[in-house]
Amino acid sequence: MSYPRRRVRFSDDPQHQTDTGPPPLAETPSAPSTTPGDVATGFDDIYNALTPRQFAVITVGSAIGTGLMIGTGRALSISGPAAITISYTVVGFSVYLVLSALGEVAAWLPRPYTVADQAVRFCDPALGFSLGWIYWLKYAIVTPNQLTAAALLISYWLDPERVNPGVWITVFLLTITALNYLHHGLASQVEFYVSSFKLLVMFALMILSLVIALGGGPDRDMRGFRYWKGSGSFGSRYDHSLVENLVLTCGTMSSAAFVYIGSERAGIMVQSPNVRKAISRSIKHTFYRSLVFHLLAIILLGMLVPHDSIALAFYRKAQKGAAASPFVAALYLAGIPVVPDILNAFILLFVLSIANYDLWLATKAMCDLAIKHRAPAFLSRVNRRGVPVYALAVCASVATLAYLNVPQDTALMFGYFMDTVTMLGLLTWISILLTHLSFVRARRAQGIDDKDLSFKAQFGPAGTWLALALCLFISTTMIFGAFSFESGEIKFDYRSFVASYIGIPIYLSLYIGHKVARKSKHVIPSEVDLWTDKQEPPNELEEIRPE
Repeated sequence: MSYPRRRVRFSDDPQHQTDTGPPPLAETPSAPSTTPGDVATGFDDIYNALTPRQFAVITVGSAIGTGLMIGTGRALSISGPAAITISYTVVGFSVYLVLSALGEVAAWLPRPYTVADQAVRFCDPALGFSLGWIYWLKYAIVTPNQLTAAALLISYWLDPERVNPGVWITVFLLTITALNYLHHGLASQVEFYVSSFKLLVMFALMILSLVIALGGGPDRDMRGFRYWKGSGSFGSRYDHSLVENLVLTCGTMSSAAFVYIGSERAGIMVQSPNVRKAISRSIKHTFYRSLVFHLLAIILLGMLVPHDSIALAFYRKAQKGAAASPFVAALYLAGIPVVPDILNAFILLFVLSIANYDLWLATKAMCDLAIKHRAPAFLSRVNRRGVPVYALAVCASVATLAYLNVPQDTALMFGYFMDTVTMLGLLTWISILLTHLSFVRARRAQGIDDKDLSFKAQFGPAGTWLALALCLFISTTMIFGAFSFESGEIKFDYRSFVASYIGIPIYLSLYIGHKVARKSKHVIPSEVDLWTDKQEPPNELEEIRPE
């Protein structure tokens, strides 16, 4: 089959391509003059308002967030460093395959599209509808999770019995809500600078951790790989069998997956003159930097903190004033004065910044749903300052779930929130992979060869199927978090089970509900629209397009 060939150029409006040449790189737009009743712009202005450098820094900085700085403490209290290293490696490889699949679809249509838009267009409108809501819910739930983490960090200085965590949650929630209300575009700029500072702190922390592990701390104790030996490597408590080690490793998969949640943002790039290079660089840099930070952090933590340390707030026999962050616990155990408090304060700043950013993303996701008629239209309305006040109010209301900490143990609630967000993230990845498989089938049905792609997934459909199997496996392993072994008895925590799997019935209800209400059908591969809004970089002048 032969197709006519024609020359195309970028244009500001992809619906009307011209030969005027490429648009400039993304610049931070000035705030538009708005009147009450105007409609927000959804996700489009997120990517147009960030340069590639800012986008890359925020993406990598977000990966060094609550999951790594605090969530690893929970994983370390469950098992040892060897088990955590294995789980982080498995999940990291899965994420790389997910990003590769997403990059192939995003590079075909380099205009900013959400993953939900891609699912609607290439796979199934019901899948896109479900994914859009799950994507919003993920950021809506992770906000109270960040507030919980902040309250947990405060407990290092002030015991919760002296000052109720609800006080700190109120202060932090009002602060981030006010910041989003007063200047809705401020969150991304603040997160860029905080992420830059975060990378510097993390780099310095790794050097200091290595010095302590080699005996350069005040205690002159050369720890080396002491805690990697024997039962400590997997945190075995009973027969140290292969089965127990496997169970302990599976129990840390949830914490490992939580660290990588949000990585999929790297696959949807800002506009760039060279799409193939930009997306390839974004995916590879995000993956490698995140993996290096994560694996180095776990290896160093395993050298400094034993899995049963009472200095960890997540350990069942933790002492009062135990650290929420294992990095703070490592400095405390090394006998270093003052620095643990400074680091705890830095981590608190990082958590509050990402909480502010997550609330902004949740608000934008809600606006995007409303603009595309997947949510009530009034949620996209803005005030005179361009703030989508109704969407912000809904997202801030969901953030009040953080008050569940008041009658419960804060560390326990952090774990519940983390499990819920992890499952929502896994459902997002699974949907992305299903969309890629549908995209590949559509390409092949319409005679588009792999060589016509701007960016190709690293291992093709085989890698996508492998990633899908791994994501399903990780989802299954989350059940191990609901079981605990105390005094030789197996105990089942139904709250943990519900928190881990509540996302699945919500996801299925959205999917089935859309099918019933709209009578939507799976898009037939030969009928998938692959060409509307199709663009090629200006240095790739020819495009094949059917009549």
